[in-house]
Amino acid sequence: MTQGQQGHYIILISVHGLIRGRDLELGRDADTGGQIQYVVELAKALAAREDVWRVDLLTRLVVDPKVSADYAERMEPIADKAFIVRLPAGPRRYLRKEVLWPYLDSFTDHALQHVRRIGKVPDIIHSHYADAGYVGTRLSSLLGVTLVHTGHSLGRVKRERLLEQGVKSEVIESQYNISQRIEAEEVVLDHASMVVASTRQEVEEQYSTYDNYQPKRMQVIPPGVDLRRFRPATATELRPRIWQSLRRFLTHEKRPIILALSRADERKNIQTLVRAYGERPSLRELANLVIVAGNRDDIQAMERGPRQVMTELLLLIDRYDLWGSVAMPKHHEAEDVPELYRLAARSGGVFVNPALTEPFGLTLIEAAACGLPLVATHDGGPKDILRHCKNGVLIDPLEVDAMGQALEEAIRDRRRWKQWSRNGLTGTRKHYAWASHVDKYLRAVRKTWGGVHKQRLVESERSRLPTIDRLLVCDVDDTLLGDREALEELLERLRQTGPHVGFGIATGRSRENLEKLLKRYRIPEPDLLITSVGAEIHYGKKRVSDQRWQEHLDYRWDPKALRAAMADMPGLRLQPKSEQHPFKISYFLDKEEAPSLRDMVRFLRKRDLHANVIRSHCMFLDLLPVRVSKGLALRHVAVRWGLNPERFLVVGGSGNDEGMLRGNTLGVVIGNHSAELERLRGEPRIYFAEGEHARGAIEGIDHYDFLGEFRIPEEESQET
Repeated sequence: MTQGQQGHYIILISVHGLIRGRDLELGRDADTGGQIQYVVELAKALAAREDVWRVDLLTRLVVDPKVSADYAERMEPIADKAFIVRLPAGPRRYLRKEVLWPYLDSFTDHALQHVRRIGKVPDIIHSHYADAGYVGTRLSSLLGVTLVHTGHSLGRVKRERLLEQGVKSEVIESQYNISQRIEAEEVVLDHASMVVASTRQEVEEQYSTYDNYQPKRMQVIPPGVDLRRFRPATATELRPRIWQSLRRFLTHEKRPIILALSRADERKNIQTLVRAYGERPSLRELANLVIVAGNRDDIQAMERGPRQVMTELLLLIDRYDLWGSVAMPKHHEAEDVPELYRLAARSGGVFVNPALTEPFGLTLIEAAACGLPLVATHDGGPKDILRHCKNGVLIDPLEVDAMGQALEEAIRDRRRWKQWSRNGLTGTRKHYAWASHVDKYLRAVRKTWGGVHKQRLVESERSRLPTIDRLLVCDVDDTLLGDREALEELLERLRQTGPHVGFGIATGRSRENLEKLLKRYRIPEPDLLITSVGAEIHYGKKRVSDQRWQEHLDYRWDPKALRAAMADMPGLRLQPKSEQHPFKISYFLDKEEAPSLRDMVRFLRKRDLHANVIRSHCMFLDLLPVRVSKGLALRHVAVRWGLNPERFLVVGGSGNDEGMLRGNTLGVVIGNHSAELERLRGEPRIYFAEGEHARGAIEGIDHYDFLGEFRIPEEESQET
């Protein structure tokens, strides 16, 4: 750690949803839920510490007339030393999280440029949810800093619960991109120095389903609550503004309020709550039911999932004839939420969370902090909350009669109600205050820092790279080589360009092997060499090694154990010693006999072995440290020298080129490419050339006018 006089610099990443510092639109859609509030309040709480210099919350820039213009502001101060920083990623319009995956490499590139502008490498990168985990693994690898991750919800758990509900696997895959999400979660578990979970159940029952399950790297640190906003009512407080929206629904205004507050989501199980209320006449006579399920103007205009839930709620209210007993307001503001809790508490009511699954339940501690007792699902977070606060009762969310009975008993027993109310106030202050959360958080993070090297953004060494304004990077085998006439034409075009165009080579070959090829084919001296699939970076004629890149390559790298584990795997044969490297283990691959790439990765993860496994040309396999690939090496170069990846033209044809081709770089896939790259077809910044070998590179240069005016394609035309 290099704290100095300034203190820690912390980057939080939460890519999806609509995030702003005030008037959070919680419940607006499935992507704007409790995670949004958590990251904003975490940023503020961290920034309030004297030992923190700056907190940046990175999220996606959204320019869309359908949402507030607030989300188009590139930087928003939210507290002293805390900022929301919005970065472009894909189309400008608002997108749901399931379709953001193709744009996350671009988000990473913009994040690197932001770090460069700040001029200080963060001490901590903390990613939230799988998409941010994808970004966080790359950003932390490039900068060589500690990665902390919070999953919020997990893909494997979601898939299992959807299957239990009868949803077909192919529907789950097409709607949620669930395999991509789960793989991103596996990768972030491979990289993260610490995983923050809200509950012990999350660690033991949810994360344990992952191949990279390592409980020793997991810390249970429950979210905090803003005790200034969420507090009990004072004796002199008047009924809040939101009461006017509720009272028009209710015939008997003075009855206790059963309050439910969540998104209109099938998993929140609000329909069962209405059944429990409707089927128990004594409960209906005792209390009113208030359901706050997001904001709406017209149910028919809502997305399919929320529309279905809201329609079913209205049908149930009508079936049980609950008119006059149930309030379901169309709108509420963020400032109304604590008022709703206080209103329900003053009425002698309870807060109910009937969700089928609840990873934590932030609304539970908010309600408790306002003195409102709880009736909550026995899944996940509520178990820990009620164990700490002793302020309510757990229920089976599928038992309709038992739910109704629990609600009635919670309201009727006034002595116990008062005790639960007091316990909730005491428990939240003891266990769920933000100050104690960040104190425990920073203590845990600091324990992971022993030996972690942080790359510095410093003055460049003597090189042409600071003077160029664009960089051509080519693979060698079957790309530069294979068509001697086309190679000569390509090299001649490069010779005729001015000093503003740089030239680099990225290859799976060792540097020694590559040097022989450069001499044989009289290829001009590259400004940049990336060799051994990214394990080494060298600059200029003197082949100056990038020591900063070397200093963090051995992160979780155990080549001896990896070789031993792979020794008996069918279909693999070690390549010659000349192609091995301290940070690369290379095999010949027989695709007919070898397991699938996914199975090999799972095989290693289950043994707590960590490697970036890359297949090329369907005949080679490389094991690299998790922080190594051609793509990561290239982005390290961009950060190191202050270059814009948008002005990189990358030409390749094999699987190990994929990381370089993705993101903000301009990509060219040559005509004789390997089948592994077919999945990139259709990406807006990746051009599939018809020409093979160097002829494909020339075709790509012309397509982008790379040596002339420089043409960057518009991503908007590729909207999903």
